[in-house]
Amino acid sequence: MAGPAETSPRLRMRRFWEEHSQNSSVQEMMLDSGAQQLTQEDTPEIIALLPCLKGQDVLELGAGIGRFTAALAKLAHHVTAVDFMESFLAHNRQENGHQPNVDFLQADVTSLQLPSQSFDLIFSNWLFMYLSDTEVSDVAQKMLLWLRPGGQLFFRESCFYQSGDQPRAFNPTLYRTPAEYNHLFTSAHQTCGDELYGFEIVMSRSVQTYIKRKQNRNQVCWLLQKVPRNPEATWGYDTFQKFLDSEQYATRNIRRYEWVFGPGFVSTGGLTTTKELVCMLDLKQGQRVLDVGCGLGGSDFYMAKEFGVEVLGMDLSHNMVEMALERAQKETGSLVQFEIGNATRRTFPENTFDVVYSRDTVLHVPGKSALFAKFLSWLKPGGQLLISDYCCGPRPWSKAFTEYVRQRGYSLLTPWEYGQVLQEAGFRQVQALDYTERMLSALTQELQELERSRQQFVQEFSESEFESLASGWREKLQRCADGDQRWGVFYALKPQ
Repeated sequence: MAGPAETSPRLRMRRFWEEHSQNSSVQEMMLDSGAQQLTQEDTPEIIALLPCLKGQDVLELGAGIGRFTAALAKLAHHVTAVDFMESFLAHNRQENGHQPNVDFLQADVTSLQLPSQSFDLIFSNWLFMYLSDTEVSDVAQKMLLWLRPGGQLFFRESCFYQSGDQPRAFNPTLYRTPAEYNHLFTSAHQTCGDELYGFEIVMSRSVQTYIKRKQNRNQVCWLLQKVPRNPEATWGYDTFQKFLDSEQYATRNIRRYEWVFGPGFVSTGGLTTTKELVCMLDLKQGQRVLDVGCGLGGSDFYMAKEFGVEVLGMDLSHNMVEMALERAQKETGSLVQFEIGNATRRTFPENTFDVVYSRDTVLHVPGKSALFAKFLSWLKPGGQLLISDYCCGPRPWSKAFTEYVRQRGYSLLTPWEYGQVLQEAGFRQVQALDYTERMLSALTQELQELERSRQQFVQEFSESEFESLASGWREKLQRCADGDQRWGVFYALKPQ
């Protein structure tokens, strides 16, 4: 019978990799017979998701045989490549030792000690699935120490089940869900100096190469940023994302919204207003559209099907994106991709998109000027911006509306103010339209339909949830009638 030391997780992981490191090949590293083709395609895809590395110091954990080391070294000021298998590290050193800006270090990440605030980016590819939950949490806290303020963490893992087809005598790998990784990393916190820091998700998405080559969405990557923690600003939650997913965008709440707005929609008027607003755009086949705050993806599927555009749907709510991905399973051959993304922290190369589209989302963002500057940068010259958003009437507001805005964490402008911010950000031909009357008609129709289908709604949910939702719609109608709440539609162009 094996003793405790022989069955410890670290020893089992070492045995696993000793078995799969005999030849130090890419097939062994990826545990897949198609590794050569996969690595040719997914390596540039992964590198393209990283922030700008010019002048940056990078810590590469689980560097293996150096599949990414060379690419990182070309872009960064310095790379420290770490792996706990000597055979892998020796192969990496042989391949990349000539690079003057690469150091090699053999170490187990669970016991690794490094100077605090010494790296701008920590990069890992298939590492945390070989660590226990406790080990991941401990390493996450250490990484917060190793990163400089504003530094970022990129990692990629196999989720749900194994992807590789190589036979394994035993497999100690932990195939977590994306939600479990989100929780492990956003729950980490560390005090640096006088400031409390934690990780916020910048981006999380499936690796497209695996979807294309293997119809496999379980290869998931993340980009997180070390930021100061302020629980008061996030209503007592670790992050604003957790606030959204626990409160307004809890899964059951989303399902109730969808019942009212229609399949795939969580914004005013559902498919009907989507068709009306998309008509303002001159969409052409092959164009690239970014949907900021995509919700369940209804607008994205519509634009892709009707106009042949490629759409990247981004939403900060993990719950929204998970449900959008479920719906994407039925959209065979769809030109739509989804990611969990924080638009205020996300980066894209300049001139990436033909259209930036957003429905009732920017109300969550206090720094609208900085966000609109990002949109302008991401758009190609002559690119189009189309936004619908909750707005407000002139101040002072009623006490009830003030409390509503505070409770939801909204940051609202009048339609005129909104248009001014877009103009100041550099957009041209700005149209700032007050669509409150259209919102009133949509709300009225939605409330009537909800009341007509009361029995079916109560069967799926409950009587109390019906009353809560119906009263919420009546309150919205009253706020619009009082002039406190408005609905704005904004169209603008990036200068040629």
